[in-house]
Amino acid sequence: ININRKKEKKMETLEQIRSLSEELSINTTKFYEGNKSAGTRARKNAQDLKNFLQILRGEILEERKK
Repeated sequence: ININRKKEKKMETLEQIRSLSEELSINTTKFYEGNKSAGTRARKNAQDLKNFLQILRGEILEERKK
C-alpha cells in the first residue's frame, strides 16, 4: 500500500509539471502579445516549475538508489 502511495505522489509531481508548463506557455505568449501582467504570472510559473523539477529530480534519484 505504501509503495502505491509513493508512486501516486510521483505522478502528482509529474502532473503538476505538465500543468505549470502549459500555464507558462500561455502566459508567455500573452506577455509577448503585450500583456505585462502575464509576464509576472509567467515568471511565477517558471519559478514554480523549477521547484517541481527539482522535486522530481530528487524523486528519480531516490528511486534509482533502490
